[in-house]
Amino acid sequence: MMEGKIGRIIFSRIFEDEDLAEAIKERVEKSGVKAGLIIVIGSLKKVVLGYYTEGEYKYVRLDESLEIASCSGNIAVDEKGETIIHAHIVVTNEKGEAFGGHLMQGSIVGATAELAIIEGVGLNLQRTFDEKTKLKLLRLS
Repeated sequence: MMEGKIGRIIFSRIFEDEDLAEAIKERVEKSGVKAGLIIVIGSLKKVVLGYYTEGEYKYVRLDESLEIASCSGNIAVDEKGETIIHAHIVVTNEKGEAFGGHLMQGSIVGATAELAIIEGVGLNLQRTFDEKTKLKLLRLS
């Protein structure tokens, strides 16, 4: 376990036709936050969801207008200091059917998305490559 304090809370709008995953990372890097949480609400024109199984991601693509019912994740850095955003998303269609998974590139913002970045102070959140899973896993030390 690791404990820190809440620092700044930063709000940012993500605009129509931006790639949601890329825009989140860009705004986190611009804010200078190296550890923390993200929360997103809004809409998408399409989404790419990742589902991790047996050492790799499988992808689900939905090409329709969708509401972001929930999107949250954490902010860490890897061994090289690169920002890593690990986010999961749940989207709903016009029938209220829900689909969820890991937020992947290729998820395009619809009318708007609203991002909240919650900075963790006194935290050293790092992701390091794990040979067994082939993932960059959170290391809390």
